[in-house]
Parts: sequence; C-alpha cells; structure tokens
Amino acid sequence: MSQKNNERYSYENSLNLFARAAKIIPEGIYGHQNPAFVIPGASPYFADRAEGGYFRDVDGNEFIDFLCGYGPVVLGHNHPEVENAVRKQMAKGSCFNHPGELMVQLAEKITSLVDLADWAIFAKNGSDVTTWAIRVAREFTNRKKIIMAKGAYHGAHAWCTDYPGGVLPEEKENILAMNWNRIDELEKLTATHPGDIAGIILTPYHHPTFAAQEMPVDGFWKKIRKICDREGILLIIDDIRACFRLDIHGSHEVFGIKPDMICFAKAMANGHPISTAVGRDRYREAAEAVFFAGTFWFSPVPMAAALTTLNILETSDAIPKMKQLGMRLKNGLEDLGKKHGYNVTVSGPSALPYMTFDDDPDLYHIQVFCREMIARGIFLHPHHNWFICAAHTDADIDYTLKTADKVFPIVARELGA
Repeated sequence: MSQKNNERYSYENSLNLFARAAKIIPEGIYGHQNPAFVIPGASPYFADRAEGGYFRDVDGNEFIDFLCGYGPVVLGHNHPEVENAVRKQMAKGSCFNHPGELMVQLAEKITSLVDLADWAIFAKNGSDVTTWAIRVAREFTNRKKIIMAKGAYHGAHAWCTDYPGGVLPEEKENILAMNWNRIDELEKLTATHPGDIAGIILTPYHHPTFAAQEMPVDGFWKKIRKICDREGILLIIDDIRACFRLDIHGSHEVFGIKPDMICFAKAMANGHPISTAVGRDRYREAAEAVFFAGTFWFSPVPMAAALTTLNILETSDAIPKMKQLGMRLKNGLEDLGKKHGYNVTVSGPSALPYMTFDDDPDLYHIQVFCREMIARGIFLHPHHNWFICAAHTDADIDYTLKTADKVFPIVARELGA
C-alpha cells in the first residue's frame, strides 16, 4: 500500500470531471455508481486503472479495493490469464452474425459444474436473466404472480425496482413480497393466492442495501422447497451477487438449496460482461417459448473470459483463500470494535462481508468509519456489502485492520461510543 506520507486523499479531478459530466449526462453518474450512494465529496467519483486487489482514481489515489466493481472482479483486476484469453479472442473478432464455439463450450462447462443445470442461456446483466427467469416460470405454470423478499435486489427492471420513476402500477401488480426468513408469510401468500403463483425468486442469503445481511434460519430452504412442490411453484435462485465466489458449483450448494432455475453473473468472468440462467430439463420447453435476445449477448469475448475464470476458480485455491481472508477481516474488525467500545457485526458470508454498528439505525457510524478508511486508501462501501477477491493478501488485511484501529477512535470523537 503506497499512500503518500499517510496524508488524507483529495478528489479534485473527480469533482471537476463530475461537474463536466453533470452538464451532459443525466445525474452526471447514474444508477448504483452515483456518488450519493457512497459518501459525496469524500470518495472518488471516477476510476483510472486497476491491478490485482487495487484500483487508482483519476486523482492518482490508490485504494485496496474491497468493492471489486460491485462484485464481478473475483480473481483480481487485469488478471493475466483472463486478459490473455480475451486478447486472443479479440484478435479474431467480438461481434458476429452468429455465436461462436465458445458459447457451446461455456454452456458445457456450466452444466458440468452446476448439478441441476441441464441447459444454460447467456446475456449481459443480472436484470436480463432474472426477468427472463420469471417469464419462464409464468410460461411453464400459466400463472401470473411472483413472490420475492422485501428489500431484495433483482435488478433495475420495472417489476423489481424500488425506484418509482417511469414505473406503472400494473407492472408490479403481480409481484408479491414477504419478509426474509418468514415462512409464515409465504404460507399466507400461497393461501391468499391459490393456484396463481408462478414462481418465487430469492437470493441464497439476504443481502439488502443499507442493512446487515441475513443468513437463512435452520430449515428455511427445506420448507421453501416443500411449499413450492406442494403448490406447483418454481423456485428461482438469484445468485447474481455471490455467484461462484462461495462455491464453484454455485451458492445453492453452500446453503443446501434445491432450486428449479438459477441466475448467475458477477463472479463469473472477472469483470467482463456476461450473465447466465440455468435450469432443469423439464423447463426447457418453456425456456424455448420465451423469446430472449440481445445484440451483444453472443459476443465470444466475455465468454472466453468466463471460461478461463471458471477454470481458474475450479483448479486453484481462490475460493478457500477468499473465505479465509474474509474471516480474518471479520474477526479483526469485530475485535477492534470491542476494543474501542463498539459492538459491530460483520454479516454475510466471509467472502462478501458487510460491517454495521449495533444501535446505529441511521448508519452515521458506518458512514464516518468508511469515510475515514477511504481517506486512508481502503475502499469500503458504507451502504453495500463488500467483496474479497483472490488477489487480496494477508498484508492487505493487516493494513486494513491496522488502519481501522486508528479510525475507530475518530468515529468515537465525532459521534461518541
């Protein structure tokens, strides 16, 4: 970690570039990368380059990257094997009239890795495949309604977004919501809408923004499966965020889930744009009936990246390494919190941790904590879970914990313990 004289970072170039962007781009930076989602004025707005477990912003500030592009970077930025595969395919071409052999190879790879997968389709973003998956459920069952968990994120499409702009009430009228881990609420929904629920889409564990992550309670997934079987409901797992970061065979293996379809993206191609949905053979006819296409979805370049990434994850120690580093970070932060008079919780799987201060409903403490960590070269998001990648090292965790030991007292001085 090479921070200049341990001085706090400044973001003059980011702010100037944002002022230019705001004149010609709605919001300047839109969506989840809008600066308002992090800490406006106290974190970088624009990135310049990245390598391994680090990235550099347009002001030349370097950060240990614990956000990893919101999850896609799993092996580390600019991974040589992945980028070599990408360059090799780029030399042949990236956008054709037809798919290439790599699409077949990648589908073969994924269906060999994921136990339930008899087929696979490809797109670019998580929203593409989650929306398509619920349409397949509707096609198969000839029913309308979909159940999701309150606070869950399944993409930016109208049926699942929390943002009301441009969304018609009719686009959400067949979406039902339950609180995470509340089987009683699911039972009530199935009783209220008998024979009209096509599918339930859930993440393997609950990872809302602006809140601690929640793991499934004992028996949760067995009860979900039993209800789905009883009611003829398709169980769709949205594994976009964790993807193959927890297990090369998918997060459902970690949690003992038996889904009908799974949606993957993020930790699949080490930052290159691709997503996939897989399913059991009995849903193949319904999948073929739901039209699905995009101009750039058949590009072989991200498929080359995905095939290489999956091979590395399968044959290396990357997955257990991320788990181990995440546990060191979790245990270290929780111990340091106690040392400085705070009860902090690092929730979620260790490779995708998120820290919250107990009794901090407004998130002021975590905002100050992340602001000060970012100012010292460690990029931690105050409102979204973090990510460990295989390029992170024990030295990165050591530096992070050493810095946190200095930052907790700053939080106490500003907000009180």
